[in-house]
Amino acid sequence: MKQYFFQTQTEEETKKFAEKLELLVRPGDVITLEGDLGAGKTTFTKGLGAGLGVRRTINSPTFTIIKEYMGEIPFYHMDVYRLEESDEDIGFDEYFQGDGVTVVEWASFIEDFLPNERLAIEIRRKDEYTREIAMTPTGEHYEFICKELYR
Repeated sequence: MKQYFFQTQTEEETKKFAEKLELLVRPGDVITLEGDLGAGKTTFTKGLGAGLGVRRTINSPTFTIIKEYMGEIPFYHMDVYRLEESDEDIGFDEYFQGDGVTVVEWASFIEDFLPNERLAIEIRRKDEYTREIAMTPTGEHYEFICKELYR
């Protein structure tokens, strides 16, 4: 599986990079995010949400698990960290096959519920400001997204 690597130097650059996805994503897309605490998963999500026209403040839904936002299309933000030891399906398919874009932080905790085709992103902290964004597409559509971003 091919990976695509990008680097950002500031929080604002990470948001701007994620905003670029707005032109490439479509309803039903699933983007998974992995990375240590403070790596920039929520920052990335804020950028994507802004690109999709979300005007509300986006923050981590750690205690509610799923937050729904309305922009140009629905935007679903999941933080499934609290489901690490759970096998409970809380209606993931409704989001994954729905009419919006879904971002899942800590997606490895619900691997069995994730669609086969998705864009997996891992954000790594290189130093205090620098982030490496590794994207692994599964499926032609997600491969197209990565190639477009890489140009």
